[in-house]
Amino acid sequence: MAADAKTVMELRERTGAGVMDCKAALTASNGNLDAAAEYLRKKGLADAKKRSGREAKEGLVHAYLHPDGKLGALVEVNCETDFVAKTDAFRELVRDLAMQVAATSPTYVAREDVPASVLEKEREIYRGQMADQKKAPQVLDKIVEGKLEKFFTGQCLLEQTFIKDASGKTTIKDLVDLTNSKTGERVVVKRFARFRIGG
Repeated sequence: MAADAKTVMELRERTGAGVMDCKAALTASNGNLDAAAEYLRKKGLADAKKRSGREAKEGLVHAYLHPDGKLGALVEVNCETDFVAKTDAFRELVRDLAMQVAATSPTYVAREDVPASVLEKEREIYRGQMADQKKAPQVLDKIVEGKLEKFFTGQCLLEQTFIKDASGKTTIKDLVDLTNSKTGERVVVKRFARFRIGG
């Protein structure tokens, strides 16, 4: 089924994907917008995985400063070429990430960055909180792992929910993957720092 121009543009606005990709997605999903958006998301993730071995040596450092001047964040995001670093999609991502860091105060970029000693300490705390509960050890382990997932969501930037998404469904990782798919390059959140007066 060929997609009409209006539907293609609607999908393009919703996902940020290119016109040809939107047409292909709509054809593959028989014109269903939600299915086409999901198709594009899966394709973007697959394409991002293919690019994961490529080096990202270019990029931007962006500073966000809260209007009251008492809170700020610096973030470094890398990509493969200077050309992509100058695109609107990449610049918007970097701005959004700096604002996210200022607003949510994460500690790590990704869950892989959390030291094993910190994870073990968290597990100890969670087990201590449930010491008086009469539950089977495997049930307690599941609860502890569930609490660890919440820890990752709060402390790891890529796991956090994007503050500008009212639906609460978009994570920062989704945002990075979308930019990855829009630009066709590997995009890496390298590091960040958050500053607060007196904090």
